[in-house]
Amino acid sequence: MQLTPKVKEILSWYESDNPGTKANLTRILMQGKLGGTGRMVILPVDQGFEHGPARSFAPNPAAYDPRYHFELAIEAGLNAYAAPLGMIEAGAASFAGQIPTILKVNSSNSLSTTKDQAVTASVGDALRLGCSAIGFTIYPASEYQFEMMEELRELAEEAKSVGLAVVVWSYPRGPMLDKTGETALDICAYAAHMAALIGAHIIKVKPPTAAISLDAAKKTYEKHPVEVNDPVARIRHVVQAAFNGRRLVVFSGGEARESTGGIIEEVKAIHAGGGNGSIIGRNTFQRPKAEALKLLSDIIEIYRSPA
Repeated sequence: MQLTPKVKEILSWYESDNPGTKANLTRILMQGKLGGTGRMVILPVDQGFEHGPARSFAPNPAAYDPRYHFELAIEAGLNAYAAPLGMIEAGAASFAGQIPTILKVNSSNSLSTTKDQAVTASVGDALRLGCSAIGFTIYPASEYQFEMMEELRELAEEAKSVGLAVVVWSYPRGPMLDKTGETALDICAYAAHMAALIGAHIIKVKPPTAAISLDAAKKTYEKHPVEVNDPVARIRHVVQAAFNGRRLVVFSGGEARESTGGIIEEVKAIHAGGGNGSIIGRNTFQRPKAEALKLLSDIIEIYRSPA
């Protein structure tokens, strides 16, 4: 495999990592239609755990089958497929080596009343299943945020020691944040920065809105303005918070939307703002496969175009 200059540059940002971890990052970065560009589109399918099977898969019943998601990611030419333990186990042999996988090692569910997640898989599981990385969610602002960060520290240390990469879903939520605050610009940037500080190789955050949530942050943003009304500038600011762009940042696709227009405009802003790509689930697998493949193809073409 001949590495592109862009992928070589990205690997140089991870100065402490061993050859195994860099090899797994390379597999993700060099896979699929965006291979070698430094941009990524990843399919995450952890929503069955988070929201329940019917809310996740009833709009497209074929998606109840775990193998469907492997096939969708491969046919679309994506960089990786992320899912909890059982989903990956259900297709591990049939699709071995065909697409890098990310084992989501913690999960929540909609029956819980707390902002927490249970550890549901191990680094050993990721190795056994041939995964390239583990994925872990933290909830900055949750009552359990510090326990989650400590769990991540232990799992990330173990994963890196055996050559796996670490992907962190950094989703602020908790008593001090309302729905507006969860995606406010200052909060999304803070979430990305925390994930970078914890040692994430790839950071997943939500696209930021124009809101500024924290009073202390408002004073700073007034003194050192960021163009909050420009979605490209907002993405650029979140990337800046991730070690000035020296950590890979991908943005979630969010809740399912009937129209693809808003999704496409969001992707254009991510690309122009220097984001590394999209990690998009419900907006693809809840559509019929032909529609999902068309949407993913359109997204990929945006990321392939000059920024």
